[in-house]
Amino acid sequence: MIDGQRVAVAMSGGVDSSVAAALLREQGHAVFGLMLRLWGEPGQNGNGHNRCCTPDAVERARQVAALLDIPFYVLDARAVFHHAVVEFFLGGYTSGVTPNPCLECNRHIRWGFLLDKALRIGATHLASGHYARVRKKGAQHQLLRGVDARKDQSYALNMLAQRQLARTLFPLGAFTKTETRSLAQRFGLPVTQRPESQDLCFLADNDYRRYVREHAPEALRPGPIVNRQGERIGEHRGLPLYTIGQRKGIGIAAPEPLYVLAAKHEANTLVVGRRAELGKNRLRAGNVNWISGEPPGSALRAGVQIRYRARPAPASITPVGADEVNVEFERPLRDITPGQAAVFYRDEICLGGGVIQS
Repeated sequence: MIDGQRVAVAMSGGVDSSVAAALLREQGHAVFGLMLRLWGEPGQNGNGHNRCCTPDAVERARQVAALLDIPFYVLDARAVFHHAVVEFFLGGYTSGVTPNPCLECNRHIRWGFLLDKALRIGATHLASGHYARVRKKGAQHQLLRGVDARKDQSYALNMLAQRQLARTLFPLGAFTKTETRSLAQRFGLPVTQRPESQDLCFLADNDYRRYVREHAPEALRPGPIVNRQGERIGEHRGLPLYTIGQRKGIGIAAPEPLYVLAAKHEANTLVVGRRAELGKNRLRAGNVNWISGEPPGSALRAGVQIRYRARPAPASITPVGADEVNVEFERPLRDITPGQAAVFYRDEICLGGGVIQS
């Protein structure tokens, strides 16, 4: 065992977490696997399995653990997942924003519930198959992008704090996905061709509109569609059914295509306009986490990423109090969406992020 480290690996039965466990085992760490049983919506067959932890996935993870000769345990997190992720998801749409449940899962489940459980049963660290890196610089732990730009997952980890990063390992951060699959073959792991995990893992059919309609019908109140001048030109079917930048499905005949520009929750109004009217050059974010533990004392220049696969856009970030910022971009961005994350970068270093409010 290296330096007394006992590492719990968050396993899913997929190639990434399996290779992470194999690498740590090969490096001489004392490793054990943990898998979460998460809440899933009952489907037509009534099974209620979350797609991240189906019985087949649990069995694959168990097989990998047996092959690596490491202990393996399944933890029941269904109740906490439903409260922290599913109720958050519905509450977001009810309050007029587009929620990001995957980030809340990382915040409350993986680096909340799971990390706490792992430490309580004797682990010194929690490892996962995320494509990101942790670098210790002095007394600080920095979160860095993964070397594989196409797979980098630091955006979804922007909420991690020093306490969590000090206890976190990302064994795949220095590898590409192709290299990870090659490693799986070298280790003889039976997971090399498993498909990627999907968003909205708790839904039976991945149809969020249907789920909101069934479980939060109060969020789907019809209301006016207006143009930028405030003129009523149609009626929407409920604000959660539309996203910023959407073109199809608005249901209004016009000389040129119309796009969703904004959703005004208090007035229950959808604002649409021409493509040229899309975009704005500023946003406000709340619930901001600065990974260093301290907000900057003044405005700073950084790249700001507003979507998981978007490129960071040059911007000026001005702290407003302890956990809010104003962000001003050099150029307008088309899809600034309340409820999504704005994540701050300086080159490969993730500085932190927050939730877009407006």
